[in-house]
Amino acid sequence: MNVKKIKKPLMYLFLIVASFVSIFPFIWMMISSTNKSVEVTRGSLTLGSNLLVNYRNLVSNTNFWQVFGNSAFVAIITTVLGIIASSLAGYGFELYRSKSRDRVFSIILMSMMVPFAALMIPLYRLISQMGLINNYLAIILPGISTAFLIFFFRQNSKMFPKEIIEAARIDGLGEVRIFFSIYMPVMKSAYSAAGIITFMSTWNNFLWPLIVLQSPNKMTLPILISSLGSAYTPDFGVIMLSIVISTLPTGVLSFLMQKNFVQGMLGSVK
Repeated sequence: MNVKKIKKPLMYLFLIVASFVSIFPFIWMMISSTNKSVEVTRGSLTLGSNLLVNYRNLVSNTNFWQVFGNSAFVAIITTVLGIIASSLAGYGFELYRSKSRDRVFSIILMSMMVPFAALMIPLYRLISQMGLINNYLAIILPGISTAFLIFFFRQNSKMFPKEIIEAARIDGLGEVRIFFSIYMPVMKSAYSAAGIITFMSTWNNFLWPLIVLQSPNKMTLPILISSLGSAYTPDFGVIMLSIVISTLPTGVLSFLMQKNFVQGMLGSVK
């Protein structure tokens, strides 16, 4: 009994320390966004009075909100098209049977082991031959369907009640209507989880947009923040503020959809 009484406070203490360590970088980043560059380099942990100055410098020296809109456009389009295409593939792999189904799916899973660095040059040549350099389609098209999302939706589809589909077919519904009217509403938790994953990966994507986007007016937020940090005399207060603003969409999205995200990752179907 005494051992249990000791273990419980130690467990809570460990969780408190782990939570603080996890959230401290974000807290420090928010505090730094209110300070001057010199105070940031000193590691100041007190709120400053330079927030408005940092914001004015950010919007006056860069086209920040235009770049923010660029990132939002690319991330939203890629997320919507990506989860629809990947869910269609996962749905088809699980609910339709054929002799070559498992072989094709194995090839898709094997593609997950190929690093992006090995695909960069062939992908760049393909995008270049299609005339899509300096075009947002060069970012959107490769991100529409990924092996992980196809695998994710197929695994979630294993728990989908097949009797519902059979009953819908008996009632005369077509396959397209079954997918959009029955499958998608039932699998909303999986869609939420896949949407968060796709949105965050696209929003934070740096290397590939850096390669294919050549116009300053078409750059995305990671590229802009990187350029702020590579200046001869970087203003760390401005950099921290830009990072804080750029993390807000993903933070808000994760907070609003955290319940569905956990259910989707656990594979629960209601």
